[in-house]
Amino acid sequence: MPSKLPRFSEFITLIALLSSLTALATDTMLPALATIGQELGVTHENEAQLIISTLFLGLASGQIFFGPLSDATGRKPLMYVGLGMFMLGSLLSMLAQDFSHMLFGRFLQGLGASAPRVLTMALVRDCYAGAAMARVMSFTMSIFILVPMIAPSLGQGILLFAGWRSIFTVFLLLAVIVAVWFWLRMPETLPPDKRRAFTFPEFWRGLKEVVTNRTSMTYTATAGMVFGAFLGYLSSAQQILQIQYGLGERFPLYFALLALSIGGASLLNARLVMRFGMHWLVMRAVILFTVLSGLFLLVAYATQGHPPLESLMAYFMLTFLALGMTFGNLNALAMEPLGHVAGIAASVIGSLSTLVAIPLGTFIGQSYNGTVLPLTGGFFLLGLLATAALFLGEKTTWKPQH
Repeated sequence: MPSKLPRFSEFITLIALLSSLTALATDTMLPALATIGQELGVTHENEAQLIISTLFLGLASGQIFFGPLSDATGRKPLMYVGLGMFMLGSLLSMLAQDFSHMLFGRFLQGLGASAPRVLTMALVRDCYAGAAMARVMSFTMSIFILVPMIAPSLGQGILLFAGWRSIFTVFLLLAVIVAVWFWLRMPETLPPDKRRAFTFPEFWRGLKEVVTNRTSMTYTATAGMVFGAFLGYLSSAQQILQIQYGLGERFPLYFALLALSIGGASLLNARLVMRFGMHWLVMRAVILFTVLSGLFLLVAYATQGHPPLESLMAYFMLTFLALGMTFGNLNALAMEPLGHVAGIAASVIGSLSTLVAIPLGTFIGQSYNGTVLPLTGGFFLLGLLATAALFLGEKTTWKPQH
């Protein structure tokens, strides 16, 4: 077993691959949703969207426990458990003969992917601090941003040449490769003398402190609303762009362009947050998202839900630029008053925000009716709710720091 960390570039690449499993398992599937739905006999084409939302249900269910448990067991054992679950879910989905088995496999995939999602952050925290930690996260995010840009093209290519089941074969092989790489090259980063015993009373006390903190829950709920809007887009993007607008095999290119907008927002946020502060940026980004969605809802209504593709892409790029300014900031704001219980808080906040997002995003996706009205209307409504939540959050006694 390795006794020291791999070199810096290898460490970043391995961490980025582990943390990208969720994005890969989501975005690679998008071009294949309609094909899978038809082959597995869904009764309504919108039901195929559940392949996306079920993955996030598993993700939300797992991450609340993997973080606190790893503080007691170390990082590596639970990473293997999570990757094993992801492999099993990939295998079950690959072999599924009906839609219910497909969804069960996707739930297991999400449950397994929640381990690397949580544990990669813990690994970085174990090994680096301060500016060095920020440098690692910056490089990791740069790689992570590329995943949504290339994953749909990867899925489209596999679908054309080998069929949709081969997409899950690729997931399975990738998880095996990453697991072996992790085993061979990454040492245990949490030594026994720094571990804390996991007890349910302690976990319950931490959970209670997190959920009763008004400020933290305000930002957690807001993050859930924002992510719910984005999940609604992920669920219906394939139907809107590939089918409604007839993009066909060009869909991954348009999806990549929109992903670039979110990636650009992350880079822009890194430059602006030190000058203006998280709360200032989040408030204005959410208001911009809401105003743009309200205006475009009028455009969509005037065109019977079929606005020109150019205007739709411009709207998406601007709104995703706004959303990209909120994702990391909202999680950081939710965490800020809970530094003394950071491990449990990170797991609870991540899980709860995802659980808020799933029904909201699923409702938007399932409302798709061949027009963009449900999506733009959902964006506008969730934007209003998120704005209201932020204004209510300003009335709390604790004030966020810059």
